[in-house]
Amino acid sequence: MGVEERRQQLIGVALDLFSRRSPDDVSIDEIATAAGISRPLVYHYFSGKLSLYEAALKRAAQDLADRFAEPHKGTLGARLLRVMRRYFDFVEEHGPGFSALMRGGPAVGSSATNALIDSVRQAAYEQMLSHLGVIDAPPRLELVVRSWISLAESTALIWLDGRRIPRGELEIQLVHDFAALAAVSAAYDEDMATLLKQMVKDEPADGPFAELIGRLIALGS
Repeated sequence: MGVEERRQQLIGVALDLFSRRSPDDVSIDEIATAAGISRPLVYHYFSGKLSLYEAALKRAAQDLADRFAEPHKGTLGARLLRVMRRYFDFVEEHGPGFSALMRGGPAVGSSATNALIDSVRQAAYEQMLSHLGVIDAPPRLELVVRSWISLAESTALIWLDGRRIPRGELEIQLVHDFAALAAVSAAYDEDMATLLKQMVKDEPADGPFAELIGRLIALGS
């Protein structure tokens, strides 16, 4: 193999192993065996497990960021639900690696790792603003969107620890959570109130936001 081809192979092998077990529990020897090469040859392409982890993380981070990209077709609620399904696809595929990334792993604390995590969050933030039709978010909207992204992360981590709540319920709940955060903010800010009205005005009766409204009405009856 050429140099870059071998590097990409090793990244793929490492990412597969990190997806099934915490990176702390995966050794260079295991990566070498899975790749069908010797341990010294791994060090020929990467300085150590940390650099290989960061390379695998970079690929995973790009994959995760791409999951937030969604065509501007249909209502916002339907779009967010599709995004959440792809997000949880990633979480399920990369469970231990996702958990290690967010909770702590061999590369946590390095500037490269932190920058990659921040890049995913920023990509999700920018995608959300695009779907809302906003270029420069006012402070309250920025708070809502960034808080919701953090909530999605923590929800996924809790779900991975036992999966005691059906995944599909959490996906729709997170869409409802976004609407709820926006609604609370709208109670304090006129611009947010206007945005909220735009969010729900075209929602069909069977859409995610309409379902939330129905559930809330049922609670008060």
